[in-house]
Amino acid sequence: MVQQGQRRHVKIKVDFRIGVLSDTHIPMRARYLPAEIFTAFAGVDLILHAGDIMDWTVIRELSTLAPVEAVYGNMDGAEVRQRLERRRIIELGEVRIGLIHGDGAGYGTVARAAQAFSGVHCIVFGHSHRPYNEWHGDTLLFNPGSPTDRRMMPMGSYGFLYVSGDYIWGDICYMEPRI
Repeated sequence: MVQQGQRRHVKIKVDFRIGVLSDTHIPMRARYLPAEIFTAFAGVDLILHAGDIMDWTVIRELSTLAPVEAVYGNMDGAEVRQRLERRRIIELGEVRIGLIHGDGAGYGTVARAAQAFSGVHCIVFGHSHRPYNEWHGDTLLFNPGSPTDRRMMPMGSYGFLYVSGDYIWGDICYMEPRI
């Protein structure tokens, strides 16, 4: 029996562990990806980047850790746009993930992301630089925030998605404060 204040640890078999980034804006907002990203994403099965990459070296560096699937965002230039699509669907076992940046007019980033795909289990998006990890009906909407441009957030962030069978869930991670 678990006593009050104690936690039970339950092991869940995870088929895929996915590192998720968006809005890195290299070199505009930071010269390099933070070292914490490379430590955190060590051993992931896949990395998703939801756009505003700006410099292709970001994808090349992330590719040393795991395969990378990415889309371009509104701030990405010609080189990134030529190599990537604006949106795409990634299938991992029984789970379908929609990947999009989410830019557009006004403040409706979450609504735009939700409307961008149908028939997916999860939609990964960026643009707002605000972490978001909420279910909308049967679809998880997931924005990892930005590890390099926190805007009005107290600290930068990134995320993880976990897939087990036909189920997906996410976790937002906040960056260690810089001294």
